[in-house]
Amino acid sequence: MPIELLALLLSPLAGSAVLALVGHRPRAAEVNAVFSSLSFAAAAVLVARVIESGPLVALGEQLFVDSLNVFLVALTAFVAMTTSFFSRPYMRVERDHRRVTGPGMRLYHSMYQLFSFTMLLVLTTNNLGVMWVAMEAATLTTVLLVALYRTHASLEAAWKYFILCGVGIAQALFGTILVYFAAEKVLGPGTGSLLWTHLDAVKTELQPTVMSIAFVFLLVGYGTKVGLVPLHNWLPDAHAEGPTPISAVLSGLLLNVALYALIRCKVITDGALERPFASALLMGFGLVSVVVAAFFLSRQRDVKRMFAYSSIEHMGLITFAFGMGGPVASFAGLLHMTVHSLTKSAIFFTAGHAAQQTGTQLMENIRGLAQVTPTVGWGLMLGTVAILGMPPFGVFASEFLILTTTIAVQPWAAPVLLLSLGVSFAAIFGKVQPLVFGEPTAARLPHPPALVPVFTHLALVLMLGLFIPPSLADWYRQAARLIG
Repeated sequence: MPIELLALLLSPLAGSAVLALVGHRPRAAEVNAVFSSLSFAAAAVLVARVIESGPLVALGEQLFVDSLNVFLVALTAFVAMTTSFFSRPYMRVERDHRRVTGPGMRLYHSMYQLFSFTMLLVLTTNNLGVMWVAMEAATLTTVLLVALYRTHASLEAAWKYFILCGVGIAQALFGTILVYFAAEKVLGPGTGSLLWTHLDAVKTELQPTVMSIAFVFLLVGYGTKVGLVPLHNWLPDAHAEGPTPISAVLSGLLLNVALYALIRCKVITDGALERPFASALLMGFGLVSVVVAAFFLSRQRDVKRMFAYSSIEHMGLITFAFGMGGPVASFAGLLHMTVHSLTKSAIFFTAGHAAQQTGTQLMENIRGLAQVTPTVGWGLMLGTVAILGMPPFGVFASEFLILTTTIAVQPWAAPVLLLSLGVSFAAIFGKVQPLVFGEPTAARLPHPPALVPVFTHLALVLMLGLFIPPSLADWYRQAARLIG
């Protein structure tokens, strides 16, 4: 087994075990950051190997890395690492304010690493059954993290998250069983019938009716984790009530990982049916998600809930792009996954610091961040401008590609997308402007905020809007070809 792939999976798993023992101690945050950094280092080496040698199969074909998932592995490991650096001063303030106890800190740090492990396992496994197990494990770890504060609201949010995603993941299990049922007749019994590489090779021989029913269940199951409307109700509560670092990784990483699972299943289904059945469903759910989330944004009073609905909107846009298919739309969808993850996590970092300064997440009580803590205020403003698709940030580039492809391929949907994006722009910009430039109501934080991750993410998003390195563009094109 390649050492870098082994290190990628064992680093967060070992980190979880270590932090389960010492996660309550003063230096636990540094240990958490070290293990996250090791995971990112392993991911970087793995990327270099896949670029040099092509797709990688290991552990008796149970693990598989190609251009599509190695790109997401690198993104996941990077955002998990920067979030671990952000959480050091953030969680220290939470502990000083007695919102989290010593045992709570141990739970937070150990579950953070276990959550990273489950996401990386979803991305690197070749087995659809193991993918389902890892996705369920990711749900269970994040339920504990959402409930970390043990308030009435956080427990209610965690319970809603557990019930809705538990029911959803059960639908995904039934869909996975149906895929095995269709594959067994072609590949024979055994675990080989659930290996994605084997399924992709024989997808045109799979029974179309069974695969179409299977994809419906998989879409409902994994679509719940993506936050697609009408399966989205858990997402705003979980983002608003959990610790801010968890909001960042939920929005920036978990939604991507769930959508990745859906894309893998979509490739097999479209190949079996030889018609765009799965693509049409993705476009439909994606478009509805963009519209509903846009019109819910104007009603939000909680800053983290507002950006949670923004995540629903952007995941709907990405889902719509992958539904359209084709090289340009798939390229744009992958680019949008990248810039959304980086931008939205940066926004949650600044929103978390703003909430700590004022002691509230209600936007009417947060004012004048640019005067009290200019770096937090301007970080929030730049992140907001970026996520709203203003040039020259990368979100503008990906949204422009999606919209121009929509005009060419699905012109009926273009006015709907434009109207929804316009409503979102007005709602978010109108609410964020007084947060940054109003009369100050905030106080300075007792510990310096961790803003290097914020401006690192925004700098990368700016770079991707101005110039995509040729090697990265080739990487996106290869992944787009795999999606079809």
